[in-house]
Amino acid sequence: MIIIAEKINGSIPSVAKAIEARDAGFIQNLAKVQSEAGSDFIDVCASVEVSRELETLKWMIDLVQEVTDTPIAVDSPSSETCAKAIDFCKRPGLVNSVSMEGNKVEEVFPKIAKTEWECVALLCDDTGIPRSAEKRLEVFDALMQKAKEYNIDPSRLHIDPLVEMLATSDDGINMIIEVMKEIRRRYPTIHITGAASNVSFNLPARKIVNQAFVVLAMNAGLDSVILDPLNKDMRGLIYATEALLGHDEMCIEFIQAFRKGVFGTPPQAPAKK
Repeated sequence: MIIIAEKINGSIPSVAKAIEARDAGFIQNLAKVQSEAGSDFIDVCASVEVSRELETLKWMIDLVQEVTDTPIAVDSPSSETCAKAIDFCKRPGLVNSVSMEGNKVEEVFPKIAKTEWECVALLCDDTGIPRSAEKRLEVFDALMQKAKEYNIDPSRLHIDPLVEMLATSDDGINMIIEVMKEIRRRYPTIHITGAASNVSFNLPARKIVNQAFVVLAMNAGLDSVILDPLNKDMRGLIYATEALLGHDEMCIEFIQAFRKGVFGTPPQAPAKK
């Protein structure tokens, strides 16, 4: 599972406070603990007004890169800002995100075409979020055509089918699962991603709903996820599900992660007499 660490985001009150106070230590500590937890990318999202977003992103990215080599996921609702923020990064990372809305693809794909950068792509367009699996797959086809035009291999894309609130869904996550399975069938090397917490908005016991969603989605092809890498229960479920799906030969990764304390509580060595 590709882990995109979610905690450096200005939409989180404590992070917003740190951004306003220019509290470098707070941001850098979040970067270090998420990196040490084994994250593959550290998402950096400013969530400030447009007039100072790019400058704030640069400040945050510079801070993160001072304390870890884990690649950055540049995160903004503006694809133009994402494209510009690429220049602040020392090594290839992840753009979060593009879609078929407006000219978002054209702002990012040419910039990353001849690089090793990866990109999250949302299955929505100028008509909004499609209400059916068929329509989302039509958006997916359009995205893949654009990727082909810019010679971007499917393995560099993280397709987000747009997980919505379970509380307002007519059929649970069945439609999302259908989309994931079809994407995986068509493109075996592509990544399928999503924000695990989206599914549980307005529900009690949100962590339990998020965990159940990730297990079900992994069975449909999810192999990339935006989450809190410090959540040991979630990390344990991911390792266990990978083993159960046959993606972890002899459960080696599960055992090693347990011994390293990624999840659970490893047994203590007996005290020397």
